[in-house]
Amino acid sequence: MSQMIKGNLSELEKALEVIIDIFHMHSARVGHFDTLTKGELKQLIESQLVNFLKNQTNHGNLDQLFKDLDKNKDQQLSFGEFMTLISQVTVDTHEHLHHADE
Repeated sequence: MSQMIKGNLSELEKALEVIIDIFHMHSARVGHFDTLTKGELKQLIESQLVNFLKNQTNHGNLDQLFKDLDKNKDQQLSFGEFMTLISQVTVDTHEHLHHADE
């Protein structure tokens, strides 16, 4: 992304670039370089979303999470399918922060 955008990135643009970079750090390990396998998703969650999804990484929950995200049922997650997870975590975190202040 940084190659596409010249000049200074906004904070939100930097955050988007980090999400893309983290996806690619994990997607390039097994199989197609631009999709996540279930194992790659587990590694990504364990290294990058540990505080948000610590109760979701047991085998049964991970299987269901992967199945729910894999909309086209090809046993791998595209970036768009992965972004569904990021969106859900972001919304849940936003709601949690509002409830934590109560």
